[in-house]
Amino acid sequence: MCFLGDQGVGKSSIIRVFVKGSFSADYKATIGVDFLSKTMYLEDRTVRLQIWDTAGQERFRALAPSYIRDSQVAVVVYDVSSRASFLNVPQWIADARAVQGSDAVLALVGNKSDLGADRQVSLEEAEAKARDLGVMVFLETSAREGHNIKALFHRLASALPHSDGAAPPTDANIIDVRLTPKPPKAAGELSGCSC
Repeated sequence: MCFLGDQGVGKSSIIRVFVKGSFSADYKATIGVDFLSKTMYLEDRTVRLQIWDTAGQERFRALAPSYIRDSQVAVVVYDVSSRASFLNVPQWIADARAVQGSDAVLALVGNKSDLGADRQVSLEEAEAKARDLGVMVFLETSAREGHNIKALFHRLASALPHSDGAAPPTDANIIDVRLTPKPPKAAGELSGCSC
């Protein structure tokens, strides 16, 4: 799977919290691309995830198609406290579809949900955008708090086709309409939709 999105939205943090189980507040921009992997145990199979963390800077954007091409899932991340990163989501989705075609398994992730006071993108607006763009998974996460990180990767792993060559499942049978949220710290802390 390939993680895409603007610089500073938290792609590396989401991946590292999932793979290594820890968050670091020290921000270091990804140069080019980084690669991590982790094995997940699902109900019916074991999945080895190969995760490509692409750089969000414009100068590295030309590299993204080669990683998207070799991925089964493209995950576009934006920062809920940055409207500019949200406004760039359609272009990232278009880039993924241009390489993978209309059958691409796409996810939209609003990161930094812990920054409720600084929120510039409402949950409702993001859910509507996810529906309009036809992504299979939409979720808000907080890498800092570890919120929804495991749920995100579980959903992504479940969307992968089985090794027997079966077609990937449709969005109708892999995504809950809405998860039951824990008591929210900020409005719209948790969401899942069949987008």
